[in-house]
Amino acid sequence: MSWILGITASYDTDTEIVAVGGYPPGSPDICITVLLVTFKNSEEEARKALQEAEDSHPPGTVNRWFCKPTSLKQEYEDQAAANPSGHRYCADNAYLSNDADVAETLEAAFTTLPHRKSFTLWYAMAPVSRRKLPDMALSMQTDHYFALYTIWEDEQDDERCQNWVRDIMKDVETRSEGAYLGDSDFQTRRTRFWGEEEGKKLMRLRREWDPLARICGYLDVGDKSGLNGLKNVHEWQAMAEI
Repeated sequence: MSWILGITASYDTDTEIVAVGGYPPGSPDICITVLLVTFKNSEEEARKALQEAEDSHPPGTVNRWFCKPTSLKQEYEDQAAANPSGHRYCADNAYLSNDADVAETLEAAFTTLPHRKSFTLWYAMAPVSRRKLPDMALSMQTDHYFALYTIWEDEQDDERCQNWVRDIMKDVETRSEGAYLGDSDFQTRRTRFWGEEEGKKLMRLRREWDPLARICGYLDVGDKSGLNGLKNVHEWQAMAEI
């Protein structure tokens, strides 16, 4: 993790960098897989973009390949295999603060998975996260996006797997700037989801164009947020200050 964290901030902007903690097929152990997917017009350009990682990665890898072609079809198939239907899921996420010790913060999340089908993910947002954003919905960003996808099959494992997610996030959220809406459960955990001014604008527009709150709020417990919408604050911080 220290290696990949060290090269991402200035890496080729056409290359997506992800680290995944999980059980590879046939492996008895959790492994950290670092994936670099680059989008280029030629194999020569792709090799040039991937060469920095190939030349600098730490020794002792369990498995590796370099400049292996893929396709959107293959990527969709791999994603479908990682997220099987007919299973039970509990997901959460956080944008880690830029000054957080990412490797230390995510160590437990990457090494203590409660089920073989579960996995955790760190996604390099840098250097795109350092750009000044236009007036857009995705106003919450940092250099480090983290998500966990806890997947299991047996109802008897519900409490154990869900408690694992809560325990991981109790520590992670204190080192985060907020979270991404799409992988969040507002009935379980609330935090910041927008930049401060963007959040205020969103609620102002909501009050202006839906004054009777005919459209439901954010599906928090009992939809209590109603017309006011979610508070764009760290709930854990507010609780700690009481």
